[in-house]
Amino acid sequence: MSLVSALLGRGAEGLPPPAPLDFGSLALPRSPNVALAAPAGHALAARAHLTSPPYPVPAERLFETLLALVEGFPRCHRMGAWPERRQAQWVERSRWMNFPDLIWAEAVPLPEGSGLLLLSRSLLGWSDFGVNRARAARWLEALEVAVR
Repeated sequence: MSLVSALLGRGAEGLPPPAPLDFGSLALPRSPNVALAAPAGHALAARAHLTSPPYPVPAERLFETLLALVEGFPRCHRMGAWPERRQAQWVERSRWMNFPDLIWAEAVPLPEGSGLLLLSRSLLGWSDFGVNRARAARWLEALEVAVR
């Protein structure tokens, strides 16, 4: 991926091919341009920047609801989906400079229903001025409203 192709592309154009994310072996970068959300009690919860709430629906339904919900988000394009993992990947382009940020989400079963693992990260630059954390919080809030 070149900087030029990433900035000139639309949707997923100019970006690396989509690939599922192994949340189990996730190593967060040292840069502040990433946000991770995980349910309380999950193995990733201690490293997460945000806590995702429990959802009172099965993980399969949470995944389907998320896919439908994100379709309506501006400048957000699905790159890939892996239903057997209940995981999908999107790119969201910034409004002004067309910067691409990658987002992965995976619905996980919990005793009380399901939870969401969500990783949002910038492809370019060191800092994102809190954009990925704000996006993750916005997605979690919208999903909670859509499920309830």
